[in-house]
Amino acid sequence: MNARPDRKPGAARTPTARVASRTGRRTTADQQSRIRRQASASRMFVPSALTILAICAGMTAIRFAVNGNVNAAMALLVAAALLDGIDGRVARMMGATTKMGAEIDSLADAINFGVVPAGIVYFALLDGSDIGWGIGLIYCCAIVLRLARFNTLLDDDDAPGYTRDFFVGVPAPAAAICALLPIGLYQQFGDGWWTSNTAIGAWLLLVALLAVSRVPTYSFKASKVSPRALPVLLILVAIGAALLLTYPYVLMMILIGLYAAHIPFAWRNRRWVASRPEHWDAPPRERRAERRALARSQPGRRIIPGRRQTMKKSDGRLGLHRPTGRRPPSTSGAPTDKPGDPTT
Repeated sequence: MNARPDRKPGAARTPTARVASRTGRRTTADQQSRIRRQASASRMFVPSALTILAICAGMTAIRFAVNGNVNAAMALLVAAALLDGIDGRVARMMGATTKMGAEIDSLADAINFGVVPAGIVYFALLDGSDIGWGIGLIYCCAIVLRLARFNTLLDDDDAPGYTRDFFVGVPAPAAAICALLPIGLYQQFGDGWWTSNTAIGAWLLLVALLAVSRVPTYSFKASKVSPRALPVLLILVAIGAALLLTYPYVLMMILIGLYAAHIPFAWRNRRWVASRPEHWDAPPRERRAERRALARSQPGRRIIPGRRQTMKKSDGRLGLHRPTGRRPPSTSGAPTDKPGDPTT
């Protein structure tokens, strides 16, 4: 080890030298901390900028709807949804997930999927209707309540593992697409009963109720595509892209129909796994394999969600159940024979 020329090896340092050494270490630590803060701020800028752009696109969509340009309003809402969908993934990829970013993203969801769809429907089809304005407010409040419940459930660490595969109620993006169905019908088919104030108001109320309900729906965030299904999925993506460029409103109607059709299956599957605690933490693939194995082992029978026993499909349709050895009470007041008594 080389010694300094002004101090012999093993000699004690002076107080001035010790103070200078501590000052140098403190300066180096401050510089490193400042560099880390600058790097963290740089990483936070990109996802936060995407969220702000999504809010700007959504609010501009309302402006185009007020001016009567519905197609531009719908295009801007789609752009806002895409930006809102990738900002969280970009933040996770860059390691820039923060509490502030999560709050901004939740506010952007409330604007883009609550305020904007209601504004587009109102100014395009319900302009001047006081009842329509009130129904639009109800829809906006329902989306805000739905997002608040979603954020609360995210902090529930005691929830079973299977709850991550399901949403409670219709999520805000899906509710926004469903709320815009009257716009798609009007743009594709023109005026009709579907553009009446009664039909539009009833539809918006239904979507609002589904958003705040406890109806289970699938969460496709953790879905995995098997190699066998990849070619089929790519073909469906190509068909969807072609419809988006040629008949975008027809594509929207198809997506709404498919989403509505999946709700009974999600409700049935959630009840099935909720009644079997041994499968709560199992991956979805294992649960599907267990259900298929159970169905193969008992052909001709259907599983009643929430119950362990099964019954034949024909018996279930007729309302028949297995005999229990008990006889119904007599309506005439005469004593009934007990099981095992000799009959006369």
